[in-house]
Amino acid sequence: MKRDILPVEGITCTNCAAKIEKSVTGEYGVAACQIDFATSRMIIEWDDAKDHTKTLRAIEATMARIEPGAHFVKDETEVPTSSRLLWRFGIAFAFLLAGLYTDSFVVYGIAYVVAGYDVVYAAVRNVWHREWFDEKFLMTIATVGAIAIREYPEAVAVMLFYQLGEYFQARAVHASRRSIQSLLNMKPVIARVFEDGREVERRPEDVAVGSVIIVRAGEQVPMDGRVLRGSSSLDTASLTGESLPRQVGLGEDVLAGMINLEGRLEVRVERPAAESSLQKMIVLVEQASLNKAKTEQMITRLAKVYTPVVVVLAAVVAFVPPLFVGNLEEWVYRALIFLVISCPCALVISIPLGYFGGIGAGSRRGILVKGGEYLDVLAEVDTVVFDKTGTLTTGRFDVTAVATSGELTPDELLQLAARVEMASTHPLAKAIVEHAGPVAPFSTIQEEPGYGLMAVDGANRIYVGSARYVQKLGFPIPEETSGTIVHIVKNDRWLGRIELRDEMKEDAEQTIRTLKQYGYRTVMLTGDRQEVANTVGSAIGIDEVYSELLPHQKVAEVERLATTGKVAFVGDGLNDAAALARADVGLVMGGVGSDTAVAAADLVLMNDAPRDVVAAIELSKRTRRIVWQNITFAFGMKALFLLLGVFGLASMWEAVFADVGVALLAIGNAARLIRTK
Repeated sequence: MKRDILPVEGITCTNCAAKIEKSVTGEYGVAACQIDFATSRMIIEWDDAKDHTKTLRAIEATMARIEPGAHFVKDETEVPTSSRLLWRFGIAFAFLLAGLYTDSFVVYGIAYVVAGYDVVYAAVRNVWHREWFDEKFLMTIATVGAIAIREYPEAVAVMLFYQLGEYFQARAVHASRRSIQSLLNMKPVIARVFEDGREVERRPEDVAVGSVIIVRAGEQVPMDGRVLRGSSSLDTASLTGESLPRQVGLGEDVLAGMINLEGRLEVRVERPAAESSLQKMIVLVEQASLNKAKTEQMITRLAKVYTPVVVVLAAVVAFVPPLFVGNLEEWVYRALIFLVISCPCALVISIPLGYFGGIGAGSRRGILVKGGEYLDVLAEVDTVVFDKTGTLTTGRFDVTAVATSGELTPDELLQLAARVEMASTHPLAKAIVEHAGPVAPFSTIQEEPGYGLMAVDGANRIYVGSARYVQKLGFPIPEETSGTIVHIVKNDRWLGRIELRDEMKEDAEQTIRTLKQYGYRTVMLTGDRQEVANTVGSAIGIDEVYSELLPHQKVAEVERLATTGKVAFVGDGLNDAAALARADVGLVMGGVGSDTAVAAADLVLMNDAPRDVVAAIELSKRTRRIVWQNITFAFGMKALFLLLGVFGLASMWEAVFADVGVALLAIGNAARLIRTK
């Protein structure tokens, strides 16, 4: 199946976007169509791989019919639709002033045509295609009705200020899109590869893992890797939102998208370009606006029935009262006011604008949200569950002691354990391998998740893992100390243990304290020993601690907690993936998190900082608050002016300003999220 991703221009209404999606999906050869409103792209899935040039022309015609001016972007330098709209407004406004001075029907007619020819044309074409009810239909009925009762200035003003509202709406949408597209435009295009003693420029996609790349001062790191030579400070704000530069030196990790501020770095590539941290961010943000929140879906569904109901009510206002009190023209005028005020623009644009404003604000802070629906759910959670290692602690373990049974020396025990642990990506395994130095792994190694590993060496079997693993195998072990312990057993003989310890993240305690102040229940689930888990839990003030859990037991605990309320789970590793997927909303430490965990989570915290859990919750609550402010404000103001219009207390001019004003205030309120620092 072929897939095209095409940039579009001129789609500023989510209701129109939904209509375009539905119409395009019915075109020949189109399997599915989605419009990514946040990034101005149309994603088309084709049934076959043929040339679809003719179908694309038909699709563009469909776009223009539903939303005049909508088209595929073929020239990056073309004048934006919003700028052309402003020119039309200026010309139409000049003719309106001339009409007020001359009281000429012809001048008013020119002003009306300049201001609203596209709206009337779209309304007529939609009626022809049996798509009767939308805001263009409302504006056309209202203005043609005003002309019919000789209210020419009002007719022009309605169309003029409707277009002004469309202009500011387009500007607001463009601003919010720019905040997201600025991230999408960060993708590196060149990597300097060190080959045969010289630097060669390559596309990142063509650079193999293991290659050495050069990053000069002022350049962007093109691929994830580890520093081989040099030291520098890196601007990480694009990935994490942190303004302070990060110092890196020999052996430290650097990520694609970071900016080298000082010296020259030689970096060994550790991930393909398609799997870099920056590319993961870009993919997540690109897909985020396709996952719509329930509130957004509700408003979209409401818009489909809202306009028909409004038209019927306007007809009732126009023709029923005159049967009893007469004066048909006066009641028709009131019905036209009713139509103008009831235009749903404020709702259908400000709600999605609020959600992807929140998504854009989060991405600048290093908090990637996979869709507006997850912001909604996060705002409703009452329990926050944390994994321990790599989430509340650094996940960078140090070997603190080695105890042996006497059969091997401490160095020999470490090297034997490292030969087994080389098959694991667990932080404990990495720490042991790094401490032991270069060793050759055993050829046959099997892992038992949550327990440990077993290697086969001829007739011998070497077991490396937790006390729970050794006890499961039926071997006795000496009394343990309070640290994190890895045991080594050969066949049926206990050879020794390795003690490791990691440090708590510096903001872990403050994060838990803040969550408790906000009234959240805090829980820690870990596979570590009870003594270690209790020490960490009491040090940072966690409410409840559950230790020595296997991955499926973590899921069971999350399910149990979810029976009493909404649960957020915060984790980082492969063994957290199931719990992240099961929780009402999953948050993953994206910088250190495994690809599986990132895929299972709903929010990705690129800064790997517990404090970003609090920031994500605050962002979700702020987004939800602004969205509901807009819904309440728009419905409240429209209800008020509808009543004033029906009782003859509002004129057409006031109706125009009420409609445009409500839309602009709602859009402006949503735009506050976009400007959130």
